[in-house]
Amino acid sequence: MSEATKAAELDLQAIIKKAESQTNFPDVPLDEFTPPTYEEWKAACIELLKGAPFEKKMYTKTYEGITFEPMYFRAATEDILPKKSFPGMGDYLRGAKVNGYVNEPWGIAQACDETFPEENNELLKHEIDKGSTIYNVKLDCATKKAVDARECHHPGKGGVSLTTLEDVEKLLNGLQLDKYPLYVYAGESSLPIMALIIAAVKKNGGDVSKLKGFIGANPIGELAANGKLNQSLDKLYDEAAAVAKWAVKNSPEMKTFFVNSDVFSNGGANDIQELAYTLSAAVAYLRALLDRGLTIDEAAEQIMFGVSVGANFFMQIAKLRAIRPIWAEIVKAFGGSEKVQHIHLHARPALFFKTVYDPYVNLLRNTTELFSAVAGGVDSFENAPFDEPIRKGDEFSRRIARNMQIILQEEFGLLQPIDPAGGSWAVETLTKQIKEKVWAEFQKIEGMGGIVNALKENYPQTEIEKILADRFKTSSSRRDKIVGNNMYANMIEERLDPRPENWDENKKSRTQAIENYLSKVNAKDALSKVDVNNFDTVIDAAAAGATISEIRNALGKGNSDEVKTIEPHRWSEKFEQLRETTEKFKADKNDNVKIFLANMGPIPQHKARADFTTGFLEVGAFEVLKNNGFKTVEDCAAAAKESGADAVVICSTDATYPEIVPALAPKLHEVLPNATVYLAGTAPAELVETYKNAGIDDYINIRSNCYQTLVAMQKKKGMIA
Repeated sequence: MSEATKAAELDLQAIIKKAESQTNFPDVPLDEFTPPTYEEWKAACIELLKGAPFEKKMYTKTYEGITFEPMYFRAATEDILPKKSFPGMGDYLRGAKVNGYVNEPWGIAQACDETFPEENNELLKHEIDKGSTIYNVKLDCATKKAVDARECHHPGKGGVSLTTLEDVEKLLNGLQLDKYPLYVYAGESSLPIMALIIAAVKKNGGDVSKLKGFIGANPIGELAANGKLNQSLDKLYDEAAAVAKWAVKNSPEMKTFFVNSDVFSNGGANDIQELAYTLSAAVAYLRALLDRGLTIDEAAEQIMFGVSVGANFFMQIAKLRAIRPIWAEIVKAFGGSEKVQHIHLHARPALFFKTVYDPYVNLLRNTTELFSAVAGGVDSFENAPFDEPIRKGDEFSRRIARNMQIILQEEFGLLQPIDPAGGSWAVETLTKQIKEKVWAEFQKIEGMGGIVNALKENYPQTEIEKILADRFKTSSSRRDKIVGNNMYANMIEERLDPRPENWDENKKSRTQAIENYLSKVNAKDALSKVDVNNFDTVIDAAAAGATISEIRNALGKGNSDEVKTIEPHRWSEKFEQLRETTEKFKADKNDNVKIFLANMGPIPQHKARADFTTGFLEVGAFEVLKNNGFKTVEDCAAAAKESGADAVVICSTDATYPEIVPALAPKLHEVLPNATVYLAGTAPAELVETYKNAGIDDYINIRSNCYQTLVAMQKKKGMIA
């Protein structure tokens, strides 16, 4: 020990000894502070609101039909506070583990989606080296559908392209599968890709009994997303049961269903819909496995849940806490043991709330969603790169995404608190409300015969479309603020390079690799013995060299029921399309919508409304012609004429408008006969007709529909038909 270290140690001991000796602290009476009553607090709020209605300003309605109150009180939550329940016990409301994350942190499952197996293998290893704790493999669209890469148009779209056993060997080469879980979402059936993975592990001397994680299917989710499947659900359930039975016996820690809520979340669903429909899908899988000979404990252990975490911070915490007791109650009703009532919960940021413009704000969105997930008690989390809506991530965006999780674990100390939201009057109330609403919606779906029948009747699709329409409506009027899109647009933003892949080159390279491999194998005999009720025969075919599509064909294809798809959306997409229209027009025509600000009076007089109007119009990437204000209407009109603007917005104060508007608006129409004249603000009822007669065509204010206003300007300019 160095002398400096010894000195520091002695100083520390002296401080501790001094603190221990000072045990007599004076009493500090607090009776001079009288706790205010709710009525007193409300009266103070009303005074500060200066006439704005208390109920409108202080209560927040949500898309879930739940209203956030301005304050929550113990008296109102006394009956639901967790005074006798503990984490890891009972209904798992407070978490699945007694000690939370203290002994076992949540899993860091950063997605690896490079196109070629060798590259994705390197990325998987790199992620583990840099702090991830799960191998999270993203399959491309063709692989999830068990389509040969030679037969698809976009090999590598969305993930890694796998067709042969050699591909899978390259993907898994050198991975420590006995140490780290493997996550693979397989699409509508896990059987083909799982056969290839098991064959690859065995061929290379691995112990399949030590595999953990999931190679999971979600056929109902795929049905909702694509409208149909490659075969009937009954046949897919047969395949799922075969894989599940094999896993129970041979890889007991490997799950074979991944009940993912993404299709509902990406469609714009609220949190109640997302959970209810996802739980109903899981119940359908339980029933299918029970019908095919598995016990309830075996069936429940096959299911991993995937939940999207959205933008409403406290709602997400409550959502994740609510799903645990609901699932526990469902499994209990089926006769499942206490052990299997525990839900296995994976989460990721909701893609619906991510934006293409100002994408670095996605870093902040992902951070709050990650924090919600951890406070809600997830088992593992995949934090998306901020550029996810634009392209596959790169070293920078992946590193930032991964390090967010590491920082929360290592620096923020979030491994220590167990059920950090437990006992919160607000969160406990929200959790109870969500549980009740999810349960009611779940029962409604079950009353329709389950989620599949409900999809056939177009019920979830219609309900989600209603919420999506509400979301678009509130974002159009900017009540929902989307930073960098419908608010605070960055006019000097340089778009991120989407780095488009060369699909032709991808296909050429993949085709060559596949054909080189197939020239050395012959799997015909093994394929002829494939039996869906005997998963070992499928593994043998994969080991003999059968491709993923040959396995699929040997298992058979068929017709499935068709349903209306739940189309993916993002909340910012309408504003993104609007802005892209402007940018394309500017590039093609070297022109833009020009708006002249008719700022009247000195800067303090017009600045507030000029700034608001500028922000409003720049959402559409329009050219806003600014100035420091005019003393006379004649000067203003002359400058407006010189600008040649497509529209003019008069900016001043309510007090000056009665004098300015009747004099200025007619002059503006005279000098710019084709221009639209707006007034910044709102006209009093008694002046609406006066302003209209003077030539005010419309208004720009906080109640204006920003999207509709900007689209109207684009149409008038000829940007859109």
